Amino acid sequence: MFRNVRWLVVSGLVWLALFSIAFNRRAAMQTAEPTAEATAATPTPYPTWEPTPEGAVGPFDFAPDVNPLTGLRVDDPAVLKRRPLAVKISNAPALVRPQAGIGEADLVFEHLTEGRLTRFTAVFWTHTPPRVGSIRSARLIDLEIARMYDAIFAFSGASGGVREKIFSSPFADRAFEGVSVGPPAFYRDDSIEVPHNLFASPEALWKLADARGVNAAPSSLGGMLFSPKPQPVGTPGTSITVDYGPTIVQWAYDAASGHYRRMADGKPHTDANTHKQVTAANVVLLYAWHQYDYNIVESEFQGNKSYSVEIQLWTLGPAVVCRDGQCARGLWNRWDKADRLSFWTEEHQPIYLKPGNTWFEVVNLPAATELQQTITIQ
Repeated sequence: MFRNVRWLVVSGLVWLALFSIAFNRRAAMQTAEPTAEATAATPTPYPTWEPTPEGAVGPFDFAPDVNPLTGLRVDDPAVLKRRPLAVKISNAPALVRPQAGIGEADLVFEHLTEGRLTRFTAVFWTHTPPRVGSIRSARLIDLEIARMYDAIFAFSGASGGVREKIFSSPFADRAFEGVSVGPPAFYRDDSIEVPHNLFASPEALWKLADARGVNAAPSSLGGMLFSPKPQPVGTPGTSITVDYGPTIVQWAYDAASGHYRRMADGKPHTDANTHKQVTAANVVLLYAWHQYDYNIVESEFQGNKSYSVEIQLWTLGPAVVCRDGQCARGLWNRWDKADRLSFWTEEHQPIYLKPGNTWFEVVNLPAATELQQTITIQ
């Protein structure tokens, strides 16, 4: 079955590469109108493109005061001169909830770890919450996320195999490990049980990055497109449920606010800083191949080993993009390790996200026999 899935991926790469070439050629030619004779003599090999929605921005032509991770104008353009901050945040056991700062992230990736528990990597750029946490250890997927967004990476530690990969990665000089950095960037909250009581100060982390000379703004974080109006290609999606196993995530669309509200295990998921329920302008299901890396042991108890989960968030895979109470099915793609995610319909049209924050629910491919999730969209 694994080989069949890989064959599907390779086949997809072929047609999507051809599609990319067609897109670039069409973009270069769009300023010149073809003659009637040329149009009649040469059938177009390109897909039919829908008109760009009014008010749309992206994927690369963002104004200096527009955040390319949200499509929104920022009150202070100076925040876009710093480097994004990716923070590893715990989601288990229940005592770590509510987490601090997670509602102010521009992007959040929720993903499986060993034991079918989930963990978050939250990317901050627009906002500077007073504290973020609790901070936990990194996983293999963080090698992709920190690289994608050219980010500072804050985490509490990692297994030997994951830690070695982080500190040999292109972002090693901006990987800030709480156990070695210490206060004021990282500190313990004595009212919470160890090891779930490590928190971080985003302001102090950015100052630390300044001091180490690694806080330069990325040259480009483009890739996603945003439009105030959704495309007429979606199906109803006012309720999204992802059953990861021990954790059941629910997103309910609130028409009054135009955002999805998050529930975790039947309870409203709130931010400890603001005491407000976590919301998202976009909820995106990212389907990516999951497999165990048997060379990396994350934990061992009474002779039973838990191995690291490798989530292959590269090349391409299926995606469901939900906004404004409707969901569009298509593909995500990320060709190079330094690329961001972009989204396309099955008809090869770009998918526009709603301006605002996005939560990515990372799930396994439907053909997978292990580490599978149950997903319901209504």
